[in-house]
Amino acid sequence: MQNALTSNKRLLQIHQDSLSGVFIALTIISLWLSSLVFLFSIDISKLPIFLILPAVLLRVFLQTGIFITAHDAIHGLVYPKNRQINNFIGSLATTCYALLPYNQLLTKHWMHHRYPASTNDPDFYDDEHQNPFAWYFNFMKGYLQKRQAWILLIGMSFFFYSFILGLHIPIINVLLFWILPLLLSSIQLFYFGIYLPHRRPEEGYNNRHRTNSNNYSAFWSFITCYHFGYHWEHHEYPDVPWYDLPSVRKI
Repeated sequence: MQNALTSNKRLLQIHQDSLSGVFIALTIISLWLSSLVFLFSIDISKLPIFLILPAVLLRVFLQTGIFITAHDAIHGLVYPKNRQINNFIGSLATTCYALLPYNQLLTKHWMHHRYPASTNDPDFYDDEHQNPFAWYFNFMKGYLQKRQAWILLIGMSFFFYSFILGLHIPIINVLLFWILPLLLSSIQLFYFGIYLPHRRPEEGYNNRHRTNSNNYSAFWSFITCYHFGYHWEHHEYPDVPWYDLPSVRKI
């Protein structure tokens, strides 16, 4: 255990003394934006049908990456040396993701860490309702209450019609490469980052974080949800960025 703690502290020190978090965050945001611009500009009727699905999946993956970037910023991990830069990148990521308020997400996420899988956890449904569909809709409802629902509706409508009427982007491109990836990304984040890790096992929870980790390889852990499935590791070591979670798992 002592060796594990020492190795973990070394990982944290290396991360805090580098710009790796900023570089990775800006790379994901840049790929997200450039892929959106490129796919909005193509004539989808000339795109082979077997390329459409990979293009959509790429957009889903990058959309999820945008949220993971915001999540790391909430933990102060994008740029630990400067909170203002860290929070600016986090706010940029939540805005790009779905016009979400960064400070509200920050508050709710730390409640999730303090009261995991309990009635005080904003991401949890309850012990009696483990159905993933009911849980997902309750999860989404919690982040789209009143004022935020109106902001999302009005803001998304503004961009939707601006893309179509102002920039003359075909509606099919907007639906396939912006709206659909956003929806699928929310499902991906919920399923791999909330439902699977925090659903109650038949024998009950067996650790203080009330969570479990998947047994995927580092490759599939990255592909499914940027290592968010290594969830016990994340709760136990919340100061470790997403890309170092496989190293913590090995430790």
